[in-house]
Amino acid sequence: MHVFVTGGSGQTGPAVVAELIAAGHTVTGLARSDAAAARLESLGATPHRGSLDDLDSLRRGAEAADAVLHMAYGGDFSDLDDMMRRDRTAIETLGRPLEHSGKPLVVTSGTLVMPAGREATEKDEPDAAGIAAFRIAGERACLGFAARGVRASVVRLAPTVHGPEDHGFIPMLIATARKTGVSAYVGDGTNRWPAVHRLDAAVLFRLALEKAPAGSVLHGVAESGVTLKSIAETIARGLDVPTVSLTPDKAATHFVSPFMATVYGFDGPVSSSYTQELLGWSPTHPTLLEDLEHGDYLVTPAS
Repeated sequence: MHVFVTGGSGQTGPAVVAELIAAGHTVTGLARSDAAAARLESLGATPHRGSLDDLDSLRRGAEAADAVLHMAYGGDFSDLDDMMRRDRTAIETLGRPLEHSGKPLVVTSGTLVMPAGREATEKDEPDAAGIAAFRIAGERACLGFAARGVRASVVRLAPTVHGPEDHGFIPMLIATARKTGVSAYVGDGTNRWPAVHRLDAAVLFRLALEKAPAGSVLHGVAESGVTLKSIAETIARGLDVPTVSLTPDKAATHFVSPFMATVYGFDGPVSSSYTQELLGWSPTHPTLLEDLEHGDYLVTPAS
């Protein structure tokens, strides 16, 4: 297949592009800068200049492709309504050229859309009042194309997609521990986060493009729930700092922002049993704690 990819030069994107090309697919990737274009070219993909706000560029990319994979997500987190609008509009623009073709459209979301406090499955409804409710509109826009002759599916990624040179939630947690001299968790730290290695996530995206049925919701989760206390303790050992428990009020000022304190205190275990059975996906790469102990996360930054 010739796959048009957005977000191919981001954090998870390069692994996905490499996986697709290794499997014999060709890739054209949206590039909004020279650096992004160069990164895509280095992976063997063809850059397609544009951005999520350049709807004509998105339309042309989708029209020329056999499949579309949308991973990019951006904007100002102080204006969630605008982020939601931009994402929904981009998905609608990407999906329209695929109508009545049977071609695949795979859109990325996150498991933080799911209800808190219990292990959620792919069949459960997202939480419209949850901390990541702004991602739901994009999910619905994608899945709506299933009734219009598009093999549309959604991949919800775990909040931590770990691996070398990660710059997501875990490195932010580590940076805070380095700055403050303590590795912190909220409350008793038993709240759980799903996790997946970047290379396992890349395989899942390829399988979704190749064979996910129309209307599928998939969970990119290798571990259903890693406790934040165990993450904080592993970071503490690596940095040789103590662990501390924080109240929600203290967490709001300790971490990068009150929103991030809420994220670090979120209990959101998620199952991927249906996804694994449906697509034959079997994660094989290191766990999050293994990556923390043996990967590049706790290497002393260059001065």
